Amino acid sequence: MVNPLRAQPPGQFIADFLTNFTNAVVHGSEDPSDLMSRYYTRDVVQVADGVRLDWDRLVAHLRPVRRNLRAFRFDVHEAFLDGDRIAARFTIHARMRKGEPMATRVHMFAEFTRDGRLRRAEQLTRSVAPTAPGADG
Repeated sequence: MVNPLRAQPPGQFIADFLTNFTNAVVHGSEDPSDLMSRYYTRDVVQVADGVRLDWDRLVAHLRPVRRNLRAFRFDVHEAFLDGDRIAARFTIHARMRKGEPMATRVHMFAEFTRDGRLRRAEQLTRSVAPTAPGADG
């Protein structure tokens, strides 16, 4: 089996991972737990701005995202690979069912499995002004 972390540049891997997962959440009808198992390990731990999310909390988070997210894109500004770990800086651009467009800058340190599933992530986020497509502000 080809290790997806090695099959493409790290920035493209992160962009594809985030986009494919979010597309499956928003446009798919698959059970959230089944969907998660394709992208995350069962022992996943994601800490975002000090808030610890485990498997159950991440699955629960998918339901409101599925209901409310209308449009999105991920701009990966840079990403570095070291073994099974990736450090990345990217911006999430989103439009929810209600409200104005929003953008969130994310600094992430993550560990992936050989088959490309997320095992652990530490993230720091901040809101930024939405930018035009392709801008990396």
